[in-house]
Amino acid sequence: MNVGRAIKLCRSQKGWTLAQLGTRTGIARSHLSMLERNQRDPSMSAMQAIANALGMPLNVLIFLAADEKELTGINQELKEKLSRAALELLSLPTTQNLF
Repeated sequence: MNVGRAIKLCRSQKGWTLAQLGTRTGIARSHLSMLERNQRDPSMSAMQAIANALGMPLNVLIFLAADEKELTGINQELKEKLSRAALELLSLPTTQNLF
């Protein structure tokens, strides 16, 4: 699982800086930076705060963090569709997401 990659991908898709994500989550920019570089493991409350700020369910953020070997029971086409759908959530205005 690569949570840092998923956080950075989602943050970048939103066009946000680490400081902007920090403001929306209440998590320090320096801590978010360490999470993105996989230098720290996020707590569940931090993961939930990040998912909420991004406007996506926590399980979608976790899906995006999964490594290929962790998704062995899902065929490639379905993985790609799920990934595209997850990233489309990020294009919605955050205030409209109810997660």
